[in-house]
Amino acid sequence: MLHRGHESADDGDDGSGSRGDGGELTVPMAWLYAEYVADELLRTGDLMPPTSFEFRAGRYALALTVFLSDTDGDLCGVQVVSRLETWLSLTAYDQPWQEWVRACLTQAAGPAGRTPADLVLAREAWRWLQETELLAPDLNAVPGGAPGTGEDEGPKVWTPAWQLGLPLGHLAIHLF
Repeated sequence: MLHRGHESADDGDDGSGSRGDGGELTVPMAWLYAEYVADELLRTGDLMPPTSFEFRAGRYALALTVFLSDTDGDLCGVQVVSRLETWLSLTAYDQPWQEWVRACLTQAAGPAGRTPADLVLAREAWRWLQETELLAPDLNAVPGGAPGTGEDEGPKVWTPAWQLGLPLGHLAIHLF
């Protein structure tokens, strides 16, 4: 809402994608719904504490999968169950998920029914997943590790957040 003395001569769009053509506030409902679905899948799976960075990585990876795979722009509660197989195949280990996300986000118009505000949030989530690194167990380390070390004390490596979030999201879908 604009207050007296703060009206602008332009259309109200500050370039962030938060305002529509007429200067009205655009709510990114498609992205918010995708995040909600991802959050529910992860909470149902109960794999990580919801306050952890790993949970956030999983939520963003799943939200991007849900958001970008909804090419019709008509995802609703009933259709979530029918899309689980699609999301499982997109997040599978042998799939080039990151290339798919990158290609979808670079399309000028974005998915059908998406507002500029939706795309801004999706791109911010993708940026966070790429630029954030989390300390994770080194899955390429020698089996058994050093003598006398527990599972939590084994070798660890810094890993891009999407590489942790994607399998977490895949497992959450599978457990649902």
